[in-house]
Amino acid sequence: MATTETDDGTAEKENENAKQGKKKVNLKNAWREARRLMWQHRGRLSVGLALMVVGRLAGLVLPASSKFLIDEVIGNSRAEMLVPLALAVAAATLVESATKFSLSQLISVAAQGAIMDMRQRVQAHVTRLPIKFFDDTKSGELISRIMTDAEGIRNLVGTGIIQLVGGVFTAILALAVLLYLNWQLTLITLLVLALFGSGMAYAFKRLRPIFRERSVINAEVTGRLGETLGGIRIIKAYSVEDREQSVFASGVARLFNNIKSSITGVSAITSFGTLVVGVVGVIMVLVGGRAILSGSMTLGDFVMYVFFTGMLAAPIIQMASIGTQVSDALAGLDRISELLGTDTEDVEDQKRLALGGVRGDISFDDVSFHYEPGVPVLKNISFASPAGSTTALVGSSGSGKSTLVGLVMAFHRPRDGRVMLDGRDLEDVRIYDYRRQLGVVLQENFLFDGTVADNIRFTKPDATDEEVVEVAKLANCHDFISSFPDGYDSVVGERGIKLSGGQRQRVAIARALLANPRILVLDEATSSLDTESEALIQEGLRRLREGRTTFVIAHRLSTIRSADQILVLEEGRIIERGSHTELLALNGRYRELHDLQHRWEEDRFVNPGEDIVPQST
Repeated sequence: MATTETDDGTAEKENENAKQGKKKVNLKNAWREARRLMWQHRGRLSVGLALMVVGRLAGLVLPASSKFLIDEVIGNSRAEMLVPLALAVAAATLVESATKFSLSQLISVAAQGAIMDMRQRVQAHVTRLPIKFFDDTKSGELISRIMTDAEGIRNLVGTGIIQLVGGVFTAILALAVLLYLNWQLTLITLLVLALFGSGMAYAFKRLRPIFRERSVINAEVTGRLGETLGGIRIIKAYSVEDREQSVFASGVARLFNNIKSSITGVSAITSFGTLVVGVVGVIMVLVGGRAILSGSMTLGDFVMYVFFTGMLAAPIIQMASIGTQVSDALAGLDRISELLGTDTEDVEDQKRLALGGVRGDISFDDVSFHYEPGVPVLKNISFASPAGSTTALVGSSGSGKSTLVGLVMAFHRPRDGRVMLDGRDLEDVRIYDYRRQLGVVLQENFLFDGTVADNIRFTKPDATDEEVVEVAKLANCHDFISSFPDGYDSVVGERGIKLSGGQRQRVAIARALLANPRILVLDEATSSLDTESEALIQEGLRRLREGRTTFVIAHRLSTIRSADQILVLEEGRIIERGSHTELLALNGRYRELHDLQHRWEEDRFVNPGEDIVPQST
């Protein structure tokens, strides 16, 4: 992104911050989101503010009684007033204690409810973002924004904001009393406190980007840790534990340095506050002492003045701590606001028409696509796949097969040309409606950490046990599931790790069968499986394809002989098309791929020691 150079070097500073991963907090966005949260929880906040006012007023009784105790009760020897005065102080203390407890319960619950709502809102928004967003964003960063950033809003709709307002309220009341008791001393005290306030404002300005950077670093470290744990078998296979440990150590060291900087800043504010209290104390001794000696203040006035000075200074120091927490919360809200500001697929869907019934005719009309400008991945692709037909895609690695099926699944949109569904431009129909007609069996099928039945039911949560068993039998996975001690209630582990590759594949086929899609995308992964597993999966896939418009990315050409048409892609173009027999007769690229793979399969069984790898298809 281009920046405009200015005389004061602002552009240079922004560029430097960008290089370091820092970004200025957008307070406008953060406050907009904060106001929305406060308005949403205005009922509890209003009650909380009322309780706060009652509690703070009750808290004034004890310091205010000091003057009466010294000047009236002790000074005039009115012993009969001790019990009434003590009872008044006790009653005020009980009221203050009760309001604090009620406030904590009421507002803390509201804060946790707000955190829950925010996490749900952000997660719902994230899951509806386009696929490109996930291609460009680490999962660790998204997890951090959903879980960690949302945690900070408790300081905006919880005790933090109430304490901040309460501190201001108490400080104003205390200031009014202090001005009444000795306005000259109070003005000097205010000057010192104003210097403290200026110092806090400067400190907050310096701390905000540090808090924002912390979340960024934490997201990066979390993301890398997730990758490490997810790829632990590869890490152990290549004995690179030390390297991953070094990368993680570097990340947590950056996080430590960031936290150290923020701790230093907060400690400096606290220490400065203590210094301010000391300076105010010195002023009180000098000025207040002279006032007592001159007779302009009584001893009771002075003691009361000391109490109320503490009531003025304590909230200011407390506000410094709370202000830091609020700054952290605003930084988190700014990041959340950025995320929520990203358009979801639903935004575009609002402009589109409902899909209605689907036959399943899919066609590409002169479609071109690129991820990066000037680097085309698909070029002028045109073909038709009638309803119920099977279209297989073959070609070298990087030829555009996965991108083509990505367009079929509406994960991407054509840069030029049109993808048509039943004669309608896919651009004009709602993505949500269309994807409910899709079934997918990918090369690396993702299973969730739950039971086998839960994973099969993923596409239809209300499916009966009978329906689950029926599709499991069609997918040839009922027998191995039944052999488990817990049957369909067996837990598959994270990503289905407790199942073999072939078993995961068959569960994925059962899941797709239960969805009963009109359009099916298959990324076959049978080349690395044993012969028995491959045969069972191919049988399951045959049943799955029946009556559905199917797109197959073929890794083994022997599995697509029955396809209605085969498209051979190279460098983003269709260079050959036809049936298996027709393409073999052409003696072109398909024949080359077929013969190469055929020779490899022969050597695989006849000469298993030979290291011959077929060209990717």
